[in-house]
Amino acid sequence: MNTFAWALAGFVLLHIGVSATGLRTVLVNRIGEGLYRAAFSLASFGLLAAVIYGFTQMRADPFDQLNGLLWRQADWLRWPAIILSFIATLFVVAGVLTPGPTYAGFEAKSLAQAEPARGILRITRHPFLWGVAFWAAAHLLANGERFALMLFGALGFMAIYGARSIDRKGQARDPERWAAFAAVTSSVPFVAILQGRNRLALGEIGWRLAVGVVAFAVIVAVHNPPVF
Repeated sequence: MNTFAWALAGFVLLHIGVSATGLRTVLVNRIGEGLYRAAFSLASFGLLAAVIYGFTQMRADPFDQLNGLLWRQADWLRWPAIILSFIATLFVVAGVLTPGPTYAGFEAKSLAQAEPARGILRITRHPFLWGVAFWAAAHLLANGERFALMLFGALGFMAIYGARSIDRKGQARDPERWAAFAAVTSSVPFVAILQGRNRLALGEIGWRLAVGVVAFAVIVAVHNPPVF
């Protein structure tokens, strides 16, 4: 197993097997919330660095089996992939710039607000994670190599499973306030709006959308191979 494979496996295991299970509660009870978050962040960044390093090694080796094609993607799928990547970038940027009840460190403070679901949170209470899921799906549309299925499949699964895990932890942390927040939001984008439980308010997202557009333009400019 090369560096990319074991580092990716470790990264997924850390987030699915620790953060999203009862093991997190056990560790927090033993070492405290602050130390747990510091250790988790350090481990996450370390494994992510190893994933990136292993990825560059693997891609530079033309004989690495992970570079082999599982299927050849149709050329027309590039455009849906670009559109999905654009949407993903908007969700990720707006999510990062919108602290809320599902944002680490802002859970209690945000739930205590009179209207905790504003801006992008009206669309989905997990904008960052759904952005990652959309980004992963876009790259699966555009890539058919073995490594692509591993990397983007794993990240997409982690994002969707992570949203479910955060919902469970939010419910356990403050059942009454979380229920009120969940009643006017949805995990799946736009469901709460389509059901009439919330409304679309682009004005509340405002400048975050502009930042997202600029971020996507930068990504397109530096992307290799070229997007267009």
